[in-house]
Amino acid sequence: MRRKNQITLPREVAEALHIREGDEVEFDITDSGQVLLRGMIAVSADQAWFWDRDWQQGEREAGEQITAGRTEEFEDAESMFDALENEKR
Repeated sequence: MRRKNQITLPREVAEALHIREGDEVEFDITDSGQVLLRGMIAVSADQAWFWDRDWQQGEREAGEQITAGRTEEFEDAESMFDALENEKR
């Protein structure tokens, strides 16, 4: 440990966290006293919506549906939107 409580992460840890110089990290201390370290990468404000927890859940669900072959093709955008509207009903 260095002055001002600074530490140097071993290369393997930085690689496992997918972080590099200039990235941030986040520490959490659990109720049992374990310290969890997460790599944090800054995201542009106009892209933050994509990383929202709900949006990411939707991305995972969509990926699972695509993998399972549960997709539908449409001739044009209008027919796609019509199908979406009918699904709501």
